Amino acid sequence: MNRSAGFALSDDEIEFSAIRAQGAGGQNVNKVSCAVHLRFDIGRSSLPEICKLRLLALQDQRISKEGVVVIKAQQYRSLEQNRADARQRLLELIESVAVTPKSRRATRPTRSSQRRRVDGKVRRGAIKALRGKVSD
Repeated sequence: MNRSAGFALSDDEIEFSAIRAQGAGGQNVNKVSCAVHLRFDIGRSSLPEICKLRLLALQDQRISKEGVVVIKAQQYRSLEQNRADARQRLLELIESVAVTPKSRRATRPTRSSQRRRVDGKVRRGAIKALRGKVSD
């Protein structure tokens, strides 16, 4: 059971499968299945509805069209370390959507900032005007 940011994930909601890692590593990589695929179904989870909606709305390549988060962890040589790494990355993904984004209030530029902007444009225009043809 993992607790974080006001929600709890039980271990039966997360599915792990051991796979062979890719890349360098020689005989150990070719022989031992120490990498991990973590699968987490957003729709069937115990997360609050707002978190589920935000997760599904994310444009993240780890979330499939069916609403399943798939995380592959193969950084470590140990299966348990890769499991912990995958679980931590899932929690970080969920925590990123658990925080309510601050609403933006529209503001107007101040009069002095508008004046500074126009003065800068006038100055730049004067510099460009000097680049014209020279006439006697």
